[in-house]
Amino acid sequence: MKDLNLFSRVFPILRELVERDIKLRYRRSILGIAWTVLNPLLMMGVMLIVFLNFFRSQVENYPLYLIIGHIMYGFFSSATTIGLNAMVWNSSLIRKVYIPKAVFPISVNLSALVNFVFSAIALLIVMIITGARVYPTILLFPVAIFYLFLFTMGMSFALSALNVFFRDIEQLYRVILMAWMYMTPIFYTVDIVPDWAKWIVRANPLSMYIEYARKVIMLGEVPGVMENLYCLLPGIIMLALGGLIFHKTKDKFVLYL
Repeated sequence: MKDLNLFSRVFPILRELVERDIKLRYRRSILGIAWTVLNPLLMMGVMLIVFLNFFRSQVENYPLYLIIGHIMYGFFSSATTIGLNAMVWNSSLIRKVYIPKAVFPISVNLSALVNFVFSAIALLIVMIITGARVYPTILLFPVAIFYLFLFTMGMSFALSALNVFFRDIEQLYRVILMAWMYMTPIFYTVDIVPDWAKWIVRANPLSMYIEYARKVIMLGEVPGVMENLYCLLPGIIMLALGGLIFHKTKDKFVLYL
């Protein structure tokens, strides 16, 4: 009963924060939320021009291959980058009113998830344009997003807490994100990676989530039990670790904000 009462109090706040994040993102934008569809399409167009000649022979439907990787990595990058500042940007509110602090990184990730749903329209557009076959396994695509969301939420908890005490985290994380992007098979295939680096790419959780999505969308295959475990475990571990870091440090936030 206590948990239900807490949820009933927090849910309206969470909803307001999610709506605020979405409105702020597209404030004074002529096209507004349409950019969530146009942005991945435009970025895919640029990447196609740059990389198509390199990977055309390895991938049957390279535009579809590319946009799956792009929108999934884009969700992770956007959610964690904004989530990193979730506590700092809301410092005035935290100092004035008592609100469960976990609400802020959660709201950032939920607003990023809403944007991802709209960006998935770009995926459907590419499937239609390229004449991609629609397999029943596409219904498993949300499973890949669920695994990715767990991992992203854990990262946001950890980053938002650490950034309160070490503001250099933001600059460092930009470099990490760039390296992470190149370690993730967004625009290339794992086959072209040197043998010594293949294990790094394959052990990358983002690679697992993207390959899971490509398998159910492009190949019509149902991932096995082990594949699901390999995707689920990093998400649970990251969420537990991030949640622990956040919980252990949250009472000191007010002193540093």
